[in-house]
Amino acid sequence: MKKKTIITILIFILCIVGIIVGATIGRPEKVEQQPNQDQNVNEPKEEKPEVNNDLFGKYYNRAEEIMNNMTLEEKVGQMFLVRYPRTSPISEIKTESPGGYILFSVDFDNKTKESIKTELENNQSNSKIKMFFAVDEEGGLVNRVSSHSAFRSSKFESPQNLVKKGGLQAIVSDSYEKSELLKSIGLNMNLAPVADVSTSSSDFIYARTLGKNANETANYIAEVVKAMNEKNMISSLKHFPGYGNNVDTHTGISIDNRSYESFEANDFLPFKSGIENNVPTILVSHNIVKCMDSELPASLSANVHKILREELGFSGLIITDDLAMDAVKSYANNGEAAVKAVQSGNDIIITSDFKNQKKQVLNAINRGEISEETINTAVKRILACKLAYGIIE
Repeated sequence: MKKKTIITILIFILCIVGIIVGATIGRPEKVEQQPNQDQNVNEPKEEKPEVNNDLFGKYYNRAEEIMNNMTLEEKVGQMFLVRYPRTSPISEIKTESPGGYILFSVDFDNKTKESIKTELENNQSNSKIKMFFAVDEEGGLVNRVSSHSAFRSSKFESPQNLVKKGGLQAIVSDSYEKSELLKSIGLNMNLAPVADVSTSSSDFIYARTLGKNANETANYIAEVVKAMNEKNMISSLKHFPGYGNNVDTHTGISIDNRSYESFEANDFLPFKSGIENNVPTILVSHNIVKCMDSELPASLSANVHKILREELGFSGLIITDDLAMDAVKSYANNGEAAVKAVQSGNDIIITSDFKNQKKQVLNAINRGEISEETINTAVKRILACKLAYGIIE
């Protein structure tokens, strides 16, 4: 075979090989790529750290350290927000270790900003665990501090008046001023704002609310909670699950017959808004809400607390309304209300019968009706909240 012919044949073979290789390289590798595509759909590209959605989660380790040096009696004491005594509370502080005190209008009678600040500071200095000092300073009908001219030249206005005058900006400015005033005299918790939805002036709760629909109320709650957090003032949404048009539970039993769907569409919205903006505490009403619990007031209902924790995702402190109210007395006597309040999931109990109710809770623990783990869970939250707001270190 001639040399020229051989070269021609070799070139032809090389061309055929090149075509085959090129086609193979250019064709998509479907068999190998398919698993990669599935992996992209079902697995994250990189591992992300687990998000801790617990409001006070980053303070829990320190809270547990503090708790490890507390007796059971001291831990149970932390769960009570107690009516401020008429005489010096120092003896009670040292022996009973209350978690805090709630002050009413009478506690500011004949006091000045300087005198009440000195008084509360003296109380704090005698407490092993620094305390909550709380008031209801809502504005409008409920003003414990600004109802005294020694503390403010005029009472704080109601949310309805404020929003009429200056919209949400007036609400924010008011929240700043309230928080600054309360902090200046030694208070660190304001049991406000009212998150109930009411648009009818015939409702018992109406005058204390924004008086607007659920969405507008939710926007209002968001602004107040953010403003109070900016001023390092503990806020409290009330009265979960929503008061509606029910009667006054200070003087009688209130039974709410509304459907669960109506709460989801309306009453829950302001509470959800507060939770989304890191509200630290929510106060539960004494209403019997039949769609959630037909037998017990909301404050003593495990199911209502489960809804607040699991359905609304609240991880902060749950507080009872005052257990001295008539609406509760029909369901528990001789300190049993406090036992039921702890069993149902409350972290903090508001009471004017502290020593008796604390004793009943301790007795229930000794009988095995309340586990120490339940107490520890609540106290860890309480201490973590105090850490978050700089009350303790």
